[in-house]
Amino acid sequence: MTYQYKSMITGLAFSVPKKKMTNADFEKIVDTTDEWITERTGMKVRYIGEEGQVTSDICTEAAQKAIAEAGISPLDIDIIILGTITGDVGFPATACFVQDKLGAENAAAFDISAACSGFLYGLTIADAFISTGMYKNILVMGGEMLSRIIDYTDRRTCVLFGDGAGAAIVQPSDGNRGIIKSIIRSDGRLAELLIRPGCGSKYPASQEMIDKKLHFLQMAGQEVFKAAVKSMGDVAVDILEQTQLTSEELALLVPHQANHRIISALAKRIKMPMEKVFINVERYGNTSAATIPIAMTEARDEGKLKRDDYCLLVSFGGGFTVGAVLLKY
Repeated sequence: MTYQYKSMITGLAFSVPKKKMTNADFEKIVDTTDEWITERTGMKVRYIGEEGQVTSDICTEAAQKAIAEAGISPLDIDIIILGTITGDVGFPATACFVQDKLGAENAAAFDISAACSGFLYGLTIADAFISTGMYKNILVMGGEMLSRIIDYTDRRTCVLFGDGAGAAIVQPSDGNRGIIKSIIRSDGRLAELLIRPGCGSKYPASQEMIDKKLHFLQMAGQEVFKAAVKSMGDVAVDILEQTQLTSEELALLVPHQANHRIISALAKRIKMPMEKVFINVERYGNTSAATIPIAMTEARDEGKLKRDDYCLLVSFGGGFTVGAVLLKY
C-alpha cells in the first residue's frame, strides 16, 4: 500500500544520569529481592539523577545530540514540545528552560502532561503542525526525573522507575518515509489508579499533605496492568487495521517499557514475534515519557531499526492515556 508522509524524524538521541541503582541496591532499602523484581518486571538497573540535577538538564543533553544529528541549529527550531510529569518547577513549562539552555530563542515552548504517553502525544502534535505547513523544525522530547516523586519506602513502586530523557527532531518528509498515522486516546474514568495526588489545587502544599505522602506517585498495580494490556493492544490493532499494514510487515515494535509482562502481552495480542520487539526495560526501568525515544535510539544504534523499516510505537500512561504511532523510519 502507498502511504503519504507529511513529517519524519531526522534526529534521535537520549540522555540518562550517571548514577545507577541496581536490584541489589533496592534489597538494602526495602523488603525485596533481585529475583522478585526480575521475575515481575524484567528490570535490573535504573539511572537516578544526582542532587541538583533537574529534568531540563538531561532533556537539553538529549536535544543537543538530536539537533546535531539533524544538521540544524537551535535557532532553526520553531517549536519545543516536552512530555513530562516531573518538570523542574510547578510552572513555567520545563520546555522553556530547555529552550534557554539550548539557545533556541526563536522557538515557542510548552509541556504536555500525558505521563508515559507524552512522547507519542508530542509526535502526534508535531506531525499535525508540519502537515498544516505552519512549522518546519520541531523538537519533541520525553523527559522525567521520576526519582523525585517516588516513595523509596514503598516496595511496590520504588523499584519500577528511573530517570532519563529522549529527543527527536521532526521535519517535513522527503516523501519516501515518515509518520504514517498516529492515534492518541484517554480515559479519565481510570485517572485515580495512577496518580500523584499532591502539589496541585486539590491538595496544595501543606504539612498534612506531606505526612500523608500525597506528593509521591501512587499506583494500583494490578488494575493498571490490566488496563495497560487492553488499551495498548486495542490501539495497536486499530492502527494496523486503519493503515492496512500487517504485523508481518513490521520490522520492529517499540512499546512503552513499563515491564516485561505488559510488553509480552502486547506482542501476543498483535501476533508479533518477540525477536521483533525491542525491550530495554532491564537497563533503564520505566522512565515514563522517555522510554520510547530511548528505546528507539538504542534500536537504531544496534541495527535493529533501519532506514525504511516499518516501526510501530505504542504507549500507555496515567490519565489514562494511550498512544500509537506507525512510521517508516
